[in-house]
This record gives sequence, C-alpha cells and structure tokens, in this order.
Amino acid sequence: MTSTATWSIRPAHPDHPEAVALLRRYFDEMVRRYHGRPCRAGEVESAMAEDPSGDLVAPTGLLLLAHRQGAPAGCAGLRLRPGWAELTRVYVDPGHRGRGGGAALIGAVEEHARTLGVDRIRLDTRSDLVEARALYARHGYAEIPAFNDGPYAQHWFEKALRVDVGPFTR
Repeated sequence: MTSTATWSIRPAHPDHPEAVALLRRYFDEMVRRYHGRPCRAGEVESAMAEDPSGDLVAPTGLLLLAHRQGAPAGCAGLRLRPGWAELTRVYVDPGHRGRGGGAALIGAVEEHARTLGVDRIRLDTRSDLVEARALYARHGYAEIPAFNDGPYAQHWFEKALRVDVGPFTR
C-alpha cells in the first residue's frame, strides 16, 4: 500500500465493490463528457462492456484504488503489454479533486510498474479531457505519435521509467 498525507492507495480486484463503484463513476464521467449531456439508460453499462476492466489483475495488469480520509476517491489501472505498459482508468472523484489524488495515483502506478520491470508507460486520451492531458504532462508524459487506433484515442503519451536494478541503477 502507498500512502501520502491524505491518500492511501492499494491494489484491488476490479470486481471488488469499491472498485466497481469507482469504475462506474469513471465510465459515467467519460460518457457524459464525450456526449456533452447526461448519460442515457444503459450507456454506462454499454461503455463498461465495450472496454472491460477484468484484465486489470495479475498477471496481465493491476488496478489501484485511492482512498482519501477513508473514503474511496479514485482509481488507476495498468495493463501489461509486450515491451511496455498502458496507464488506464485514471479517475479522481470530483469531490476529491485538486487535492493531489491524480499525482498520488500516477506515482503509485509508476512505482508498481517499476517493481514489475516495466520501463515505459503509454496511454491514450481524448481531446476533451484537458485536465487529464495537463496532469500527464506535469508528470513527465510526452505526446507521441499514435500507437493504437482506439475509437476514442486522440492524444497519445509515453513516459520512460527509471528501473532500479539491485544496488545500482541504470
């Protein structure tokens, strides 16, 4: 478990009730912002089925839940790919934003990635997610050419990680 002054972050299974609730809120926000309107019946469920989170478990990935002052407040996922890992599902509940949760989640994901031997993290995001793009840039993620053709991908980022090897580092 990773802990900062007000955030505690730990791995969780995507089927854990807190994870399900946070992932649902993540998808609700993604659908609302994409369409620019409230979600219609079934849209969140459809989005969750279209892009499932079940692989965010060992050995294919990881899901982290963030708690702030004891309440579930955010999540982030890591999907292991051949030669790199994908950062996904970065979400902080609106009532907890502006308090370092995004930074804490990204730091925890990167820490876990390093322990898994990952030396490069990539992600894709949409143009309307301005705050997310700014967060990634602040944490050293640089825009790169498209590495996938995801239906909602409009910006692609990558960060090289320094991986510690024994008492010396690369």
